[in-house]
Amino acid sequence: MYLFGLVVFLVVLFAVYVRVAPSYEARWHQPIEANTEVNFANGAIRVMEGDRASFEKVDSVMQTLPRTQVLAGTVGNGLVTYVTRSQIWGFPDYTTVQFENGTLKLFARSRFGGSDLGVNAARLTQVLATIK
Repeated sequence: MYLFGLVVFLVVLFAVYVRVAPSYEARWHQPIEANTEVNFANGAIRVMEGDRASFEKVDSVMQTLPRTQVLAGTVGNGLVTYVTRSQIWGFPDYTTVQFENGTLKLFARSRFGGSDLGVNAARLTQVLATIK
């Protein structure tokens, strides 16, 4: 019985940590170095031609997504990072959007775990579908 109680306690402790752990701007709000599209286990990168209007539209769409808020940056600076939290556990996913020299880059990745089950790539697909 003690083992069960310990397991429950650890799960609750982890759940609290996931929700209250700080999101460090210096770690997550960085320029996107990639120049090609990439899919990986816990995220994705998309690169496309774009203009200021498409960047502003992506920003607008990102800010309307449920459980999403701006972590750092502004459209005026050409770099914005958002935090989107999962509905049940509140796991944070970070999406950085960058506009520079006619190129729009989006980088979505999860903070915890080795796999996001395709959630971040799907979010990028959803957002980009709104500007095409």
